[in-house]
Amino acid sequence: MATKPIIVLGRGSFRTEVTAGPHTFILDEPPEAGGTNEGPTPYDALAAALGGCTAMTLHFYAKREKIPLEGVDIRVSHDRQHASDCADCTEKGARIHVLEVEISVMGDDLTQEQKETLLEIAKRCPVAKTLGSQIRIEERLVE
Repeated sequence: MATKPIIVLGRGSFRTEVTAGPHTFILDEPPEAGGTNEGPTPYDALAAALGGCTAMTLHFYAKREKIPLEGVDIRVSHDRQHASDCADCTEKGARIHVLEVEISVMGDDLTQEQKETLLEIAKRCPVAKTLGSQIRIEERLVE
């Protein structure tokens, strides 16, 4: 089942207005890249989606399993690395995008086993699963 489309409006600059249901926000680039820095970059938004989904997944699981999780802090860093050893790369100079996710779980009564379980559950977040799978993007012009 497809979700409602995200509407993205770009009008001659990097500053882009995004509408997702009732929410509106700006994506942009920093001045050194030619933007006006009015919002996060698209890569920052992607990292935020991964971090947010991970936090939500952990809270959902902990609540269901009655794990005493009180809070989650997540730090997502992103970088691209050359993939000279990538056997599946078909483009010269292809890159692998690396998203590093650091997770801090809070709860005075959490056991080490519960913490390790939560780390494994974090990998099951739907956004992480999507990003880790093969993604097909279909683009077309519309009138």
